[in-house]
Amino acid sequence: MRDLDLSSISTTRRDIQTRSISPENFDGSPGGGGRAIEGTGADCARDLGPGWKISPSVDVKAGETFDLAQINGGGRITHLWITTHTDNWRTLLLRAYWDGSTEPAIEVPYGDFFCNGWGVFAQVDSQTIAANPHGGFNSYWPMPFRDGARLTIENTSSVDVRIYYQVTYEIGGDYSNESYLHAQWRRSNPLELKTPHTIIEGVEGNGHYVGTYLAWGVNSNGWWGEGEIKFYLDGDTEYPTICGTGTEDYFGGAWNFDVPGKGYTEFSTPYLGMPQVIRPDGLYLSQQRFGMYRWHLADPIYFRERLRVDIQALGWRSGWRYLPLRDDISSTALFYLDRPTARRPKTPSADDLEVHIGSAPVPDLGATPMRPPLS
Repeated sequence: MRDLDLSSISTTRRDIQTRSISPENFDGSPGGGGRAIEGTGADCARDLGPGWKISPSVDVKAGETFDLAQINGGGRITHLWITTHTDNWRTLLLRAYWDGSTEPAIEVPYGDFFCNGWGVFAQVDSQTIAANPHGGFNSYWPMPFRDGARLTIENTSSVDVRIYYQVTYEIGGDYSNESYLHAQWRRSNPLELKTPHTIIEGVEGNGHYVGTYLAWGVNSNGWWGEGEIKFYLDGDTEYPTICGTGTEDYFGGAWNFDVPGKGYTEFSTPYLGMPQVIRPDGLYLSQQRFGMYRWHLADPIYFRERLRVDIQALGWRSGWRYLPLRDDISSTALFYLDRPTARRPKTPSADDLEVHIGSAPVPDLGATPMRPPLS
């Protein structure tokens, strides 16, 4: 990805044009916004007419896939803003296809892509992902393509979902030497005994690894983050080139994320953070859950031929011995590659995605809904 060069912000580029796709302009055409005469807001605008928020959102029916954006030719997506109700964050699958490929380069649950994998809001203030109250999700990951892009969202649930979104992109530049963004999701629930959780495997090509998000659910008492993350680059087989020193170390923390007197302490910075700590409530929330991200923007991990990444789950037992854990770990891995497709895991089912009832936060039925309910 490109480094952000603020010195260029004042430079006018005559070759670059900005376009935007939303429910108010489905194809991003020049002068095409605000022309809708029907849509989810038509009844609200019945006294005002065209141009007054007639089509601000879309309804995606249960079991269906909706095309958020289809773009022809070369370009680069520069910003994605999207929102829906919290109940849908683990039932929607976000996908991206580059250059006419039939296999997605990005296939990640909606909430996990935006560092909110547990269906409970956490504020994220980072360089590439911003999650703002209450579920305004923003991605600034550059997504270049040479011959077309397609972004979709699949509703794996049994209810219809209303989605508001905007995809901003540029056209007119030279994207021939830029790599494609990939994002892959995996879950171990529970993790097999004495087996690391696989974050990524089988990726071939030339590229660089740029980000990790983990939604980590603890299935036992005690400290859970002693395990090491390992990056197996190119010819590495049994042993990795890059080996971390502990889970909290990789995410930029130390000593169990434990601020004396405060316990686990949330933090969010441009490149790394643990923005979410879900604590037991003495009733249905029996276990602790965490959300952590690490963006390799200033320190990308380059590989020439292949890449594999995994992480251990370790706690402590008697005698100062490590205890292998069997936790619930979901990972989102982001990397740039010199080709639009890569080996990826099988598409998760609704059961694979589920944040299990009985251990997930119970919604506040007295809360005011973020948007009017579906009619």
